Amino acid sequence: MAEEVRSGTRSRENTRARLLEAAAEVFAEVGLGEASVERICERAGYTRGAFYSNFATKDEMFLELAKVVARDRVAAARARVAEIDVAATIGVEASDVAAIIRVLDVIGDDRLSTLLMYEINLHAMRDRDFAVAYAVQEQEMVDEVVQLIEEVVENERLELRVTSLEAARIILAVWGDVSGRAAIAGLDADAARELRSVEVGRVVQLLIERC
Repeated sequence: MAEEVRSGTRSRENTRARLLEAAAEVFAEVGLGEASVERICERAGYTRGAFYSNFATKDEMFLELAKVVARDRVAAARARVAEIDVAATIGVEASDVAAIIRVLDVIGDDRLSTLLMYEINLHAMRDRDFAVAYAVQEQEMVDEVVQLIEEVVENERLELRVTSLEAARIILAVWGDVSGRAAIAGLDADAARELRSVEVGRVVQLLIERC
């Protein structure tokens, strides 16, 4: 009986995950307004019944998706912090500090990821309840980026020209701007990544100085 319950739970989790994955693609492609429940279900290969057994409304699904995106970004940032810690422990020094800080490129480097993030941000601007819920996730992301910057600054004996929080917000803002321009220009993932490396790197060099 217990095994049946676990199997049912896994099946439900898999269904929910597939619906969210399909929704991410549809929301990015056509926006929240044009993303119908039917279209999401068709992309996921499920019926409307499967959708409504997991989500009460499309807005509820969108908020859940936004939380998943933010959680993944936070997890990626934490992994980067751990990488910096390991490098310091084994005595590895980076020859290019800007290259280390550019590992903040954790949101996703493809066009759909950029479109989805813009859609999430637009909805947060329009919907106060959604904004309040999503702001908590975004703050976690900023906190992780701040920690990463502070790790780099300490390990490489650097000084920031601004506070670590200000540096984090500036870097993330530039990252988002460049990603948006890359999507508008139709650049592929490699070209977009190279553009971010160049432009974010320039900003980083303006923000830091060696002790």
